Formats: sequence, C-alpha cells, structure tokens
Amino acid sequence: MTATAPTVLSLYSGAGGLDCGFRDAGFEIVAAVESDRWAVETYRANLGAHVVHGELPGVVPLGASGVDVIIGGPPCQGFSVIGKMDPEDPRSTHVHAFMDLVARFSPRAFVLENVKALAVSDRWSAVREDLRRTARALGYQVELFLLNAADFGVPQTRERMFLVGTRGMAPLCPLPTSKGSPPSVREALRGLPAFGEPGNDALCAARVIPASRPVMRPRAHHGSLLFNGSGRPLDLGGPAKTLPASMGGNATPIIDQEELAHGAEPWVRGYHARLLAGEDPIDVAPDRLRRLTVQEAAALQTFDPSWQFRGPQVAQFRQIGNAVPPRLAKAVALSVRASLAWLDRVSEGLPLEAERVLARA
Repeated sequence: MTATAPTVLSLYSGAGGLDCGFRDAGFEIVAAVESDRWAVETYRANLGAHVVHGELPGVVPLGASGVDVIIGGPPCQGFSVIGKMDPEDPRSTHVHAFMDLVARFSPRAFVLENVKALAVSDRWSAVREDLRRTARALGYQVELFLLNAADFGVPQTRERMFLVGTRGMAPLCPLPTSKGSPPSVREALRGLPAFGEPGNDALCAARVIPASRPVMRPRAHHGSLLFNGSGRPLDLGGPAKTLPASMGGNATPIIDQEELAHGAEPWVRGYHARLLAGEDPIDVAPDRLRRLTVQEAAALQTFDPSWQFRGPQVAQFRQIGNAVPPRLAKAVALSVRASLAWLDRVSEGLPLEAERVLARA
C-alpha cells in the first residue's frame, strides 16, 4: 500500500456509515457533504468538522481537488421498491450529479452506493447503463456489486448496490467474511448495556398493537404480519431484516425482552401457533414485547456503541436506517485500497500477477 493514506471526498454522507468504513480501512476523509442538518451534527460528533451542510450538486467543499477516491450514497427513495419507483422523482437525478462530480475531480476510483432495486430492476436498466457508459467514457473500468451485509459481519440481511470504478484495472470484489454464518441479533446486542440502562435507553415509545386481521405465513418471524405497522418481531437467533429509515414509530422492529434477557421461548411463536390452530387474535400484546432502541438499531448496523447520534429520536432512527453498515463499508473500502495498492506497485515495476496476489492478501 502507499506510504500515505489515500484521500476521499464523501458525497451524500449521511450519518457517516460509509465514511466510517473507509476511515477504518486506512483512508483519510478530507471533505464531505450532507444536506440533512441532524446527520451533519452526527457526522461532526463522530468523524470531524470536515463535513459541509448543503445541497449537492451546488455545494462542494474546498479542499476536494486531487482526492484519490469519491464515495457516496445518493438519495435512493426514487429507486426503492418501498417507494413509488417514479422515474420522474427528482431525487433520482442525484446519481448523475454524483458522476458529474467524478468527472469534475477525476479521482483514481469512485464508489456509488444505492438500493438493490437500482442494481436489478428492469425499470432502472437504462439508468444503470447510463452510469456505466458515463464512467467508461471518463476512463474507468466499472463493476456493479450487489452485496448482502450479512456476508460481511453485519447482523442484518441488507442488500445494497455498489457501483465501483477504478482507473487502470477492473475493481476487485469485496471479500465476504461471514458468508453462510452471519452474526445474530442476539450476538450484536450482547455488546450493549441492559435495556433501559445508560447506553441503551433511547426508548421508542410506539406501542406494540396486535393486528385484528393478522396475515399468516408458515413461520412466525418470516412473512407473518401479526402486529399493526411494518415493524415485525426480530428472530434473535439470526440476522435482522433490513432496518428501514422509517423507524421511530410502528415501523420499528420488535424485541421480546424475556427472550433477550432470560432466554425464554419466543412468545410470538406460541401466539403464531395458536392463531394457526384457529384461536382469535388478542387485543393487547404482552409487556415483554417492545420496540428496538436507537442504540440497538445502531448495533444492528455495526456502529460502535460510542457513536453519538444527534437530533430528535425519529431523526436518529432515520439516520441509522439510511446508513451503510460500517462493517460492510470497510469491506468495500479494503477492496478499493487493494486496487490502489496494486496500481501503485505496478507503477513501481512489480510483476502484475504477483501484485494481484499481494493486493488480495
């Protein structure tokens, strides 16, 4: 690797999940831009004052020239299956604004993160091809990676697209670290203080209300809709489903406190079995069922427990749900840094194949 840390310009930085991963992989984030003021406050509290509060593409910080890498997650709502998937959604134009800034600053590599739908939906095939075509015209070799966070040490089955471009070589695919054996929700929450104690006391006040007409599937934790809202009980023995940015109300996942604290049998499984047997839905959920705390949500995204989120609770949940899990981000960053290291050593005259092995070590 190079003697000095490669430099990064971060766009659409959010609360800093992607930036955290690049920092932990040995990059220096020299400038960042984010439009959400609470996310900016969170970023400053954890990563530094180099973030600018403003709207892209109009606001670009000083000191961004000459960076090695540009990273960012442009707004995804226009592409997401959770939204309207409207081709005219103005937020969808930001992926092109991102590439405009790549053209302006000409970094050695770039990483554009977004939702799975942008990578796989036929509706967005023209957008994908336009991004690839633009990158190739700028001199980059491009790969589109669809990565599941659960394969990279994240206790969450969160699939995200990473469009990576590199000058001088094809981008290297990030190496999975937990494929087939992802960490569980229970394992992730063990690192936090007990529920309600300082450090795990940002409680979500949304009540857990049983659905009067539950939707039944063969399993209690997968597909069944037993409560009002989209927040579902978490299976503590496996990874969580994707945490949404809409957390903070009844979209906040549900924890069985007796199961978490004392190893009790999951209440929801017994309730699911009774419903399948023909019993009527209950009107009031037991007190042992509660919503995920802010700190628990952050842990499931692999933010360090010391990470400080700013703003009202709903803004903190939104920042967490919008973030790239730092552990996944680090895997992507390591693959980019390996590419840069390979190119640096090749420029010094090392054999290509030997350096390819070194870069992946």
